[in-house]
Amino acid sequence: MEVIYERCCGIDVHKETVKACILIGSGKTTKKEIRSYLTMTEDIEELRDWLKAEGIKNVAMESTGSYWKPIFNILEGDFEVVLANARHIKNVPGRKTDVKDSEWICRLLRNGLLSGSYIPPKHIRQLRDMTRYRRKLNDNITSEKNRLQKYLEDANVKLASVASDIFGVSGRAMLKEMIRGNSDAEKLSELAVGKLRKKTEEIKKAFNSRMTGHHAFIVVGRNESRQ
Repeated sequence: MEVIYERCCGIDVHKETVKACILIGSGKTTKKEIRSYLTMTEDIEELRDWLKAEGIKNVAMESTGSYWKPIFNILEGDFEVVLANARHIKNVPGRKTDVKDSEWICRLLRNGLLSGSYIPPKHIRQLRDMTRYRRKLNDNITSEKNRLQKYLEDANVKLASVASDIFGVSGRAMLKEMIRGNSDAEKLSELAVGKLRKKTEEIKKAFNSRMTGHHAFIVVGRNESRQ
């Protein structure tokens, strides 16, 4: 089979270790060497230095979970890195059972049989991380609001039946006072601002509740003795 890359490396990635196989040259003069490294930063830097010393230009590894990312972060500036789908690697026919994973990856790369996954530029990856994290935070906020509403209903607090948004300025002020132990519906209703000022009587009824220390603890993670 035609050799596309005469100096290449295949990396088998695991959580705590990586195995790297290099193939240099072609035919009977091919040099093969396999080394193992830990996945700590200094160990991956040692792997990088070894590959550079051997004149390696092309590297391939599997997209194993998120374990490939710290490896890629260190290698991407010095090598052409191919991130291959694990399913694609397994589906390529011809593998011998005694061939190690790192060597198999290296041989596939060497013969041009690997198609790499698209890896966006670093600034795009960072932006994607931020947007995904923001979406996750928004999902968490929604989940917590629903949880709070559930326990307010359990405590017979019917504020949601009066206010369109119990987490608005008025709602937060009233809930905060209620959790602190203020159960006076009259005083709680006086905290309403804006359009809710017109619903004072309804707010009083909404706070005719059965709020207990248990509910306060569930809602904010503390009991009345710590107010």
